[in-house]
Amino acid sequence: MSDAADGLPQPRQFWAIFTTGLGLVMAVLTGTVAGIALPTIARDFGISPAAAIWVVNAYQLAVTMTLLPFAALGEIFGYRRVYLWGLAAFTLASLLCAMAQGLPLLLAARVLQALGASAVMSVNSALLRFIYPRRTLGRGFGINAMIGSTASALGPSLAAAVLIVAPWPWLFALNIPFGLAGLWIGLKALPETPRAGHSFDLGSAALNALAFGLLITGIDGIGDGPDRTVALLELAGAAVAFVVLVRRQMARSNPLLPVDLLRRPVFALSITASTFSFAAQGMMFVCMPFYFEEALGLSRGETGLLMTPWPVTVAFTAPLAGRLSDRFSAARVGAVGQVVQITGLLLLALMPAAPGFWDIVWRMCVAGFGFGLFNSPNNRTIITSAPAARSGGASGMQATARLMGQTMGTAIVGLMFGLMSVGGTRPLLFLGAAFSLIACVASVARPAPKV
Repeated sequence: MSDAADGLPQPRQFWAIFTTGLGLVMAVLTGTVAGIALPTIARDFGISPAAAIWVVNAYQLAVTMTLLPFAALGEIFGYRRVYLWGLAAFTLASLLCAMAQGLPLLLAARVLQALGASAVMSVNSALLRFIYPRRTLGRGFGINAMIGSTASALGPSLAAAVLIVAPWPWLFALNIPFGLAGLWIGLKALPETPRAGHSFDLGSAALNALAFGLLITGIDGIGDGPDRTVALLELAGAAVAFVVLVRRQMARSNPLLPVDLLRRPVFALSITASTFSFAAQGMMFVCMPFYFEEALGLSRGETGLLMTPWPVTVAFTAPLAGRLSDRFSAARVGAVGQVVQITGLLLLALMPAAPGFWDIVWRMCVAGFGFGLFNSPNNRTIITSAPAARSGGASGMQATARLMGQTMGTAIVGLMFGLMSVGGTRPLLFLGAAFSLIACVASVARPAPKV
């Protein structure tokens, strides 16, 4: 049994929240700051930009391919153990990244770093279920969303500040003291959780990695250029791998791909809502910088400033949304959030031809407020709609839905820009509003979870 049947006592609860938040911040920051350093890395190693971009791609691929396997390991060995080993691997990999003398060594270190980040993120939400009392669990997810959004908002600015005063290896070296601190605190504060009695399904883990790997590379390839034959073959291979994987999982009581949870309408609809909402957000985050710089002629600094209101508003809204979901129907709170997000995206799509600074800012704030109002209650519903013993599968699926939505949004932007150039920004915002409408319908349609 867990030593935290209904949350941890204070001050242990505070320190457990602190270390899970610290791990989430490092995983999110590391996924964003490396992109800022790519030109510098390319120059230092004497490689092409196309080769350097694998510093980001390798990380994204490794995370997506291993989230569900690590979530399954969390159910078998305990979420605490998987989190701590993941944080240890992440910290060691950060040291190796900082010491890398060439692209092959840096890529190897980035894959190890991604595996550590994947382990941390895969059990993050599952741990929250055992850290917070049930009556304040929504507040916990709100704080967690606030932490993630704040890290996402600060990532580019923090990376730029570090690169002004130090070479790029420091972007990775700065993780080391924080990682060690998180390990020390986590060993003392994180709760033990129930462990499943089944063994790890290595074959399903390999199929899962193949399916998601082919899916991500195929989706990315669709938006890369006119010759999309390879991408279509990768998507076909992903479909075959998923069919084999699902058939393998159907007969298992604790499947790695949580088909048992997806049979629950509330869980399946919440995952659907999350995927489409993050796809809408992903489209906005990719297309708007091009619009600001190429259509409006703004500088990179001005573009970064105009992209900030969305995540900052999410960071402020998420705790409020979490508290509301502790008192009211999470489905209704989430649906209201999606209505507000739809409104914000439509307002952005209908901006005047030459909008002023504040014309953009207040519209971004509206859309960010809606997303923040939706995300925390939806995450709470995903986790609490699963039995406690399947919290790992629910947590892994939640993280996978987020990444798949963001990847889908990015690929759609690439495809639309290939067809319409930057002129496709307005249609993309309308499409984002349509995706948010799907998320809204899914949120309203789900029944209250029975727990």
